Amino acid sequence: MMVVMGAPTIITLDGPAASGKSSVARSLACTLGIPFVSSGLFYRAATLLVLDCEVDLRCEDRILTLLRGHEVVLMPELGGNRVLVDDSEVTEQLHTDRIDENVSAVSIHPQVRTWVRTLLRQVPPPFVVEGRDMGSAVFPESGLKFYLTASPKVRAERRVGERSADLSAVAEAIRRRDWLDARQLKPAPEAIHIDTEGLTLDQVVQVLLQHVLVVGRG
Repeated sequence: MMVVMGAPTIITLDGPAASGKSSVARSLACTLGIPFVSSGLFYRAATLLVLDCEVDLRCEDRILTLLRGHEVVLMPELGGNRVLVDDSEVTEQLHTDRIDENVSAVSIHPQVRTWVRTLLRQVPPPFVVEGRDMGSAVFPESGLKFYLTASPKVRAERRVGERSADLSAVAEAIRRRDWLDARQLKPAPEAIHIDTEGLTLDQVVQVLLQHVLVVGRG
């Protein structure tokens, strides 16, 4: 664990699907000895509820009514996050192709995004948080913002490495996800862009740590 005096209490990592945000954020948070928050888990939990309850993905009002009828809790921990829906753990159900294929259709609704942002702002700092619009919309006050990128091909290869899936199918799913997410993928103007292609996890984390140290020295 590295203690950096003067480091920001909220550090945001944004970027497209499979850009390495979760792994980098988890490792960076662990190094700094602070919690890690995966904002996308709220959207994935919402998608799970929508699919299980067979609510029309296009019907924003019905989705919001459904979400308000359930308690969704994210438990940030140093090693990762757990998600409970109505006191039942659903964490393992959130990282599947079924959720991947539908989460953008749920998260694109403004009222769903407001629901998630409200829950995220209830998490007490300090923490490292990753998502799509953490630095630009959810935590604009963040003292340090990163935007991670990589080519669709590299991101598809990473996703296949995480699950048993066909590379071409995953690549197409990522391209579709990028298209659906385009409106919410605009990084904050002051975000530091990091291309993770060709870098190991440790190398990416070291790059981010150097920026944390600079801000800490202030």
